[in-house]
Amino acid sequence: MWQKLQLFYHGILENGDERTSGWLLVHSPVPICCIFLCYLLLLWFGPKVMKHRKPVNLKPVLIVYNFAMVCLSAYMFYEFTASSSLAKYSLLCQPVDYSDNPLATRMARACWWFYFSKVIELSDTMFFILRKKNSQLTFLHVYHHATMIFNWWAGVKYVAGGQSFLIGLINSLVHVVMYLYYGLAALGLHVTRYLWWKRYLTCLQLLQFFVLTVHSACNLVADCDFPDSMNLVVLAYALSLIGLFSNFCYGSYLSKKEGRKKM
Repeated sequence: MWQKLQLFYHGILENGDERTSGWLLVHSPVPICCIFLCYLLLLWFGPKVMKHRKPVNLKPVLIVYNFAMVCLSAYMFYEFTASSSLAKYSLLCQPVDYSDNPLATRMARACWWFYFSKVIELSDTMFFILRKKNSQLTFLHVYHHATMIFNWWAGVKYVAGGQSFLIGLINSLVHVVMYLYYGLAALGLHVTRYLWWKRYLTCLQLLQFFVLTVHSACNLVADCDFPDSMNLVVLAYALSLIGLFSNFCYGSYLSKKEGRKKM
């Protein structure tokens, strides 16, 4: 059994994209697994440590962090858009170009930045804990943040480009809007009163998952030189997020609206 595990692990290391193998947090799954374990420890011990402490005032940090994430998301959106346009990517079938072509490398680099941004976004959870906003630590929040780092480790390790680009492109655009909202909200009540469009942000997030579901389903039917296993993972993951975000949308907006009508 130990020998089989060793062979499996070496297969993980050796069968990846040679271009991205030497990049930060890509060659082996061990570093990202360690980050995940630290994340779980944060979720477990963080609220306990903060239980008898006052919430930490993170207003300056949140302003800088959220607007920095807006800039990073905008940069990634530009890179995904420019790389796919210049390389004339197809929406129906786009295999991964594993060559050292400058455009192929540029797309792979954009995928790595997207993956690394998901590691940075784990900070969202830490900020909730330090501010004692434990109600925000929902299953949806933890599931989404914890799984994205593994999904995109595999994406950069094996399929840095090709059909993967659409996920990064759409999600980067959504995150420009999302972090812009949170950045403005962090400025204070004099700005928050004008932020009426939070529910539409949730709708935008749901829309992206519907698009990715259709895209992945179409790719599974099409005869395309892109791993069906990756398309199946994306399809299953998008469907799970549609269910979770729909439940959140109903609980946060629709059920309250129905309650007001009954009153």
